Amino acid sequence: MIGTVGDMTNRNREIRLASRPSGPARTENFALAETEIPEPGAGQILVRNTWMSVDPFMRGLMDAESDFFLPQYEIGQPLYGGAVGEVVASRADGVPVGATVSHFLGWREYAVVDAAEATVIDTGLAPANAYLGPLGTTGLTAWAALTDVAPVREGDVVFVSAAAGAVGSIAGQIARRLGAAKVIGSAGGPDKAKRLVHDFGFDAALDYKRGDLAGQLAAAAPDGIDLYVDNVGGDHLEAAIDAMRTGGRAALIGSISGYEADVPGPRNLERIVLRQLTLRGVQVSAYFDRFPEFIAQAAGWLADGSLRSAETVVEGIEQAPAAFLGVLSGANTGKMLVRLP
Repeated sequence: MIGTVGDMTNRNREIRLASRPSGPARTENFALAETEIPEPGAGQILVRNTWMSVDPFMRGLMDAESDFFLPQYEIGQPLYGGAVGEVVASRADGVPVGATVSHFLGWREYAVVDAAEATVIDTGLAPANAYLGPLGTTGLTAWAALTDVAPVREGDVVFVSAAAGAVGSIAGQIARRLGAAKVIGSAGGPDKAKRLVHDFGFDAALDYKRGDLAGQLAAAAPDGIDLYVDNVGGDHLEAAIDAMRTGGRAALIGSISGYEADVPGPRNLERIVLRQLTLRGVQVSAYFDRFPEFIAQAAGWLADGSLRSAETVVEGIEQAPAAFLGVLSGANTGKMLVRLP
């Protein structure tokens, strides 16, 4: 082994699932536990996590069952999710102590990770936390949606929901780079709507908290939209279907409006047939093999300033549940991250 766990004096803290939510998730569904720092086995590394991600999809993993491709969280066991950190002990060839890696065992301060499940990241290319946001699955999701699932065409009018969030803020900018003539975003509240235009380069911003989302969209795109990036579902998807021109496309990434409540589906599905629309789901895991291609392109955009990212950061593992609940309630602008000591 390179590096020794015995040299470390700190114990490990982790967040476990205490109970399954009945309705909206609450702080009592989580428990902070203290354990010994684990020892890596053959082919494994010990990572001191420095950043972890909290994401809307995790809400579904808290339930007893879901259709998601990842296994459900287990009561009494630590949660998992994206994280980056420093290798502090290694029993794996090719992943030395001191390397920075990304992996999927967040929600804890120290993680033993199979080396095959970790990716060494280049912090000279971008800061480590960027690999959980614009250079991570967040950015890959937006990129795949707009290059493969519903490719942007030159001159398109594009509408993005939850556009001040992690994926939406990146998607709007990528749509512009790929040739969209007009990019419209929705966000909750005047401050977030203002940031869409001033910080992320959207042409128009809708504040869904003002009501009459369909009317706001019609005013921003009087001739209709060509492409919709859906992170919300519900009334946003319904308004987008109404606004789509014949042959319009939609990339369906998420439906956060329905993660903790029963939200009616669109009442205008007949328009999909009448206007020959294409609505296709985005499953980011199908694009993991394209990560190198994506990072090579997106890192250049970050470096030249044509792709801007925002973060909402909370400090300490004990604040991770509150950060997660904040994502579900729309408290974040850009990516919600937890910085670990």
